[in-house]
Amino acid sequence: MTDSTAATRRTVLAAAIATAATAAVVPSAVASPLVAAPATPRNVRRRRGGSTVDYHAWTSATDWRSGTGRGTRVAAGRRPGIAIAAPAGTVDHTDPHTDRTATWEYATWTSPVHRLPVPASELVASWNAHTPAGTWIRIEMRGTYTDGTDTPWYTLGVWASGDEDIRRTSVDDQGDGKSSVWTDTFAIDDTDTGPRLAAYRLRATLHRAPGTDATPTVWRLGAMGSDVPARFEVPATEPGVAAGVELNVPRYSQNIHIGQYPEYDNGGEAWCSPTSSQMIIEYWGRKPSAEDLAWVDSSYADPQVCHAARFTYDYQYSGCGNWPFNTAYAATYHDMQGIVTRLDSLADAERLVRAGIPLITSQSFLEAELDGAGYGTAGHLMTVIGFTKDGDVIANDPAADSNEAVRRVYQRRQFENIWLRTKRYDANGRVRSGTGGICYILFPARPAPSQHRVLRELGIC
Repeated sequence: MTDSTAATRRTVLAAAIATAATAAVVPSAVASPLVAAPATPRNVRRRRGGSTVDYHAWTSATDWRSGTGRGTRVAAGRRPGIAIAAPAGTVDHTDPHTDRTATWEYATWTSPVHRLPVPASELVASWNAHTPAGTWIRIEMRGTYTDGTDTPWYTLGVWASGDEDIRRTSVDDQGDGKSSVWTDTFAIDDTDTGPRLAAYRLRATLHRAPGTDATPTVWRLGAMGSDVPARFEVPATEPGVAAGVELNVPRYSQNIHIGQYPEYDNGGEAWCSPTSSQMIIEYWGRKPSAEDLAWVDSSYADPQVCHAARFTYDYQYSGCGNWPFNTAYAATYHDMQGIVTRLDSLADAERLVRAGIPLITSQSFLEAELDGAGYGTAGHLMTVIGFTKDGDVIANDPAADSNEAVRRVYQRRQFENIWLRTKRYDANGRVRSGTGGICYILFPARPAPSQHRVLRELGIC
């Protein structure tokens, strides 16, 4: 999104919650609370050079067997996952965006407790799943604080790849006085005096229409916990391994879609996230079929961007910028997967680009803070596709008036600061939040060995 005011929706981590959404109550998959985790010393360091970022996921058959299932089975094959075996029960769900009430069969899978190497102030979950017609999933998290108490079960997403059975949605008004959920982000309320998140478990509840044998399949379920320090400035880095490397990523402008399908966040002017996602999906050789695009007005250019906007749209957030909804959308394409995480520096981004993996970054800035952009924004997504020989960032920035104008070169120092900082000043001199290195990474289910090695070294695979 390239909205300089961002008056009513969350474009960075600390924005206001909107109207409450009604959530169906699903019986608990695990009767006992999390095992209380003792406080971890704040000087604990991760293997990657003292990073406070931890991404952890369950993806293998062994991972799925390590959790607790009620009515689920491990679906074997090239992409192991969890699916419904025999339903654990039924639940009535009222969709807050259609007011339709329906009865659904459900089954649950709950992960083992994952202890964070460094207690976290924020957590963002992401998932990859197949949800055929008549099915949907709910993703939840329950954590243990460093003071030994537990959070409630927080809903981090109600999701389906389509929009006919339920409307995919985040859930507002979730909090316990120590933490809150802001659209797609769990956040500690008071990072100065409050406890941190020491451990968590995730729960996936799989739903289907009663009496059918349809089932969702969840292939990847993970979360990124982090405790990025408060900072207006980040250390400068020198050009690294990707200097002079540029990936051949398709270029799509969000602005040519202004006014199209305003029911999805007012049209293209707010479609930076799905436009960026679509560029990277097509870089990997995937795209929607003609049948998929049949609903789009045939006079519109690049109908796949309209398609991406519709199928990433969060009906509670009233926008297409829900981070895990974008990575889940990418994973609906054949043998694709996607995650939300943080990187610590442009050096990490260079390692990905050098391996042939572009990334999507989230940042906010004043026009004067990023030369060549021509705009300021309270929150915007763009793709990093390469680096010049001098180490400046080559970005496919969807905030352009044509596809040809999407490719930009941004000064390295300016780009790394607006992306990695956690605090900034707005045009009125007020302190606002920055995204602290948030990014989407979309990649094949079976990356090349060199790509797998870099992803593993960055804590992703």
